Amino acid sequence: MDNNQCFINKKIYPKSELVDGSKLRQPLFNFIKRQYPGFGPTTIISTEALLVERRKYIENLLKEEIGDLTEAEEEVIASITHNEIISENIDLREDKKLTFGEKLADKVADFGGSWTFITIFFFLLFLWMLINLIFFHNKGFDPYPFILLNLVLSCLAAVQAPIIMMSQNRQEAKDRERGEHDYKINLKAELEIRMLHEKIDHLLMEQNKRLMELQQTQNEMVGQIVQKLDRGKK
Repeated sequence: MDNNQCFINKKIYPKSELVDGSKLRQPLFNFIKRQYPGFGPTTIISTEALLVERRKYIENLLKEEIGDLTEAEEEVIASITHNEIISENIDLREDKKLTFGEKLADKVADFGGSWTFITIFFFLLFLWMLINLIFFHNKGFDPYPFILLNLVLSCLAAVQAPIIMMSQNRQEAKDRERGEHDYKINLKAELEIRMLHEKIDHLLMEQNKRLMELQQTQNEMVGQIVQKLDRGKK
């Protein structure tokens, strides 16, 4: 087989873009071998084909554990395959998309849920009743039982409540997006840690094999030296 030909897609690549099957992690190697029975330790695979097979391996790994993949999990797989960063500032991205109405709703909700609003509201309410009862002797623009005041308060509540709900709904959507983003980061970290453990185990196994071969070679050399010494004594 041509050393510059990829076993998977049969394309020709420079040697710098080719990898031996023996250099792959054992789980990934076994996964590729199940799909391509002729794949072995001396088989050549290109980095392009390896990228595709690694993505399939991760997808298969997730499907075995959690079933069908969602859009978020597909995004995590793509980020791992292409070594991309998945974390981002959700608040900064959200603030750039806000319309004037959404910004206004946030300000109304912030102000309407503060002690400043409550203090000003009770002050104006007391001032309204004080003017009509004391200064106008209950014959002003809104005498007792303050029908106009009740109408103003009803209109204020009718307008304020939907505005606050708009802000709360958008905040709830942001919280869901933030939770999904945290899930993607945690999932990616878990998969990368798992693959890192597999890679370390693979390196340790290779190192142990080399140490065993080295030890065997040393034993053979020692045996040959002993034999020469015995012959010299005779």
